[in-house]
Amino acid sequence: MHLRPLGRTGMQVSPYCLGTMMFGPVGTPDPDDCRRIVHRALDAGINFVDTADVYGGGATEEILGSALRGRRDDVILATKFGGPMSENLNHRGASRRWIVSAVENSLRRLRVDHIDLYQIHHFDPLTDLDETLSALTDLVTSGKIRAVGSSSFVASDIVEAMWIAERGNRVKLHTEQPSYSILARGIEREVLPVCDRHGLGVLTWSPLAWGLLTGKYLGETGASVSSSRAKWGPRHMTDPQKFDAVERLAPVAQRAGISMTHMALAFISANPSVTSAIIGPRTAEQLDDLLAGAVVELDDDVLDQIDKVVPPGTDVGVSDVGYVPASLLDPALRRRRLGARSAA
Repeated sequence: MHLRPLGRTGMQVSPYCLGTMMFGPVGTPDPDDCRRIVHRALDAGINFVDTADVYGGGATEEILGSALRGRRDDVILATKFGGPMSENLNHRGASRRWIVSAVENSLRRLRVDHIDLYQIHHFDPLTDLDETLSALTDLVTSGKIRAVGSSSFVASDIVEAMWIAERGNRVKLHTEQPSYSILARGIEREVLPVCDRHGLGVLTWSPLAWGLLTGKYLGETGASVSSSRAKWGPRHMTDPQKFDAVERLAPVAQRAGISMTHMALAFISANPSVTSAIIGPRTAEQLDDLLAGAVVELDDDVLDQIDKVVPPGTDVGVSDVGYVPASLLDPALRRRRLGARSAA
């Protein structure tokens, strides 16, 4: 695989990044099976691996740390912090207090002395971004992490983080990790242009839209998807607009002579703003199929047909985002109480 610059970090990464969310109790519980997947990916030319402390409650990092024994120097290793690690409300988020603990826990589980890319898993509205960046700056200075990234940040959050870093002499974001697929193109409108402007590398998650773009569910509806699969994204896996779009995309792949999976991955790789697409196989066989798609390139005709089904910069149905502002979920936060204005 031809390596690409990871933003302005100086690190070079493969166009596919091995995602490990399925390693552990929620997907592939056998550590030996996970190790074989990791080694097969590395042997195929992937040198970029992404995980998170919250995956499997820490079990995924432990499995990955064991799998990388003897091959750590071959890998650009990325992990994330911020997700809930216990019922304790202070065991999550992006405060200095938690970051200092979280990085030590990840280093221990991964069995490494440094992390190449340490990412804020989700925007934390309860913590001042300056505090977060200050703590991350100290971790870079101490050598425990090499670069800093965000995940599922909206464009304004990225811009604010860059402004704070410049104004306060903090470490800048080097990467952003957004959801991106044929069915979720919203980031093309603002997030990708902002990343281009600031020189951020982009590693995208869910290129297969929670499996919908594999074509496995053709002819089905959201209601008929197995409960075990739907639990990973119930909002996404039951949206009839998504199923309709997949039905319209299937003939595009068929006319091009490729599988829907390979078309979906090639679509991501065709965007010059994307550095690396995260693939998350559960089995070695799934990995082999995903790797086979690395040589597929889409011509303008196929890309134009995709644009007709899902216009650039739009999301189909429910957006596949990792963070939703509280005001969009709770009506009380966007509605002034009756009488409040007159009382003031």
